[in-house]
Amino acid sequence: MAIQRFPWADESPGSSIGSSSSISNVPNRKWRNLFPLFVALVFIIEICFLGKLDVAEKANSWAETFYQFTASSWPTPKVMLVDEAKLGGLVNEGFVPGGCEEWLEREDSLQYSRDFRDEPILVRGRDQTVKFCSVGCKFGNDHNKKPDAAFGMPPQAGIASVLQSMESAQYYPQNNITLARRKGYDVVMTTSLSSDVPVGYFSWAEYDIMAPVQPKTADAVAAAFISNCAARNFRLQALEALERANISIDSYGSCHHNKGGRVDKVEALKRYKFSLAFENSNEEDYVTEKFFQSLVAGSIPVVVGAPNIQDFAPSPTSLLHIKELKDAESVAKTMKYLAENPIAYNASLRWKFEGPSDAFKALVDMAAVHSSCRLCIFLATRIREREERKFMKRPCKCTRGTETVYHVYVRERGRFEMDSVFLRSSELSLQAFESAVLAKFKSVKHVPIWKEERPRVLRGGDELKLHKVYPVGLTERQALYSFRFNGDTEFKNYIESHPCARFEVIFV
Repeated sequence: MAIQRFPWADESPGSSIGSSSSISNVPNRKWRNLFPLFVALVFIIEICFLGKLDVAEKANSWAETFYQFTASSWPTPKVMLVDEAKLGGLVNEGFVPGGCEEWLEREDSLQYSRDFRDEPILVRGRDQTVKFCSVGCKFGNDHNKKPDAAFGMPPQAGIASVLQSMESAQYYPQNNITLARRKGYDVVMTTSLSSDVPVGYFSWAEYDIMAPVQPKTADAVAAAFISNCAARNFRLQALEALERANISIDSYGSCHHNKGGRVDKVEALKRYKFSLAFENSNEEDYVTEKFFQSLVAGSIPVVVGAPNIQDFAPSPTSLLHIKELKDAESVAKTMKYLAENPIAYNASLRWKFEGPSDAFKALVDMAAVHSSCRLCIFLATRIREREERKFMKRPCKCTRGTETVYHVYVRERGRFEMDSVFLRSSELSLQAFESAVLAKFKSVKHVPIWKEERPRVLRGGDELKLHKVYPVGLTERQALYSFRFNGDTEFKNYIESHPCARFEVIFV
């Protein structure tokens, strides 16, 4: 119910209406003496109105708000229109203490039936200790408790069946995500960034990727370590094609072996200008230690393998790719040119001195959280999502005047709990959203989860840099490479059609 401000309520004691005689002020004083009675009458009418709405039990708290309001020289009231559909028609219009943000924070809060700190996610089939995880996470074979998930067990009701493998699906067909689903696996953990919980060969902890570049003292241009001579791709044919193009190669492996002695692979590679990072299969996202050891060594990798190897490159010119066998000849020419031109060669290794791209850092940062913890986060998120479907009357937005405030939730990738962010309809744009996310995390002095994992030279200062924001539930491939809102209109439609939308962010 709207409150109307009357003209005389704004008059100061020394002001006059009409002529400035003392007699003319007498009626004004009489009206002012009657004013409290008028306010009381309005209030009684309001109580009757509330009774019709079946919310008269709230009259006491509303009355307190009303008296606080009338006692402060009639300021503009804080009127909030609450979404009737979300509240089941309880309130159409009324006074709510505080702003929309406070009200939404209170009304949207949920009491979950399971506290993962007291009752952690339990995964059966592996004995391991998770040193740090943002959600309670336990692995073991406790048969007194029903696990949330299990490795190596046939599908059972209420227990997620997990497949984990770092082998190529070309050799182990069951690792293909589609086939794994058909066999009843609920959670797939493979090298594919499209799997539920990717388990890549990369991490800051395992590879000293920013190790300094050493002088290239080897006589041969390139080195190879290939021991499986029965690979199902063309890697041996590619090696032979490079040799026919007069590329000198020291081959330490059993395939085309011409270099003897036991050596430390990474230390040996440091002396060569190029490293043949030839995988045993050309499968998307199947990028093994062969590639990352080349980066550590500061030897330009020549790749046969994943067709999307550029997604794993620290810079656009940091590798050479033999996509098909016919490309070997042109790659050989590039190798010769770079080997003979120090300026051009050093340009390919510039990332070693200036740092890799943000996209590369975002990829490797994923492994700052161990895959076991990421599995627990994945399972706990699913459990929460199922429970949240029962809470159908969460407001998720409120309207005051012509402005609507939307309540959304955000968390950093690799963490579990969500933080609140509020968006106003007058500024419902991608830029405003990103600004609100940054402001939220800065306000709590947030430290990115990868801070202690990265090489010191790549940690940066205290400033937060937002790389990606995406809805919770996307795969890493979608989040890192394919998803984006197509402008403000699409973003606005998403917020309006997804109550209490939840997002993940990646900082770099």
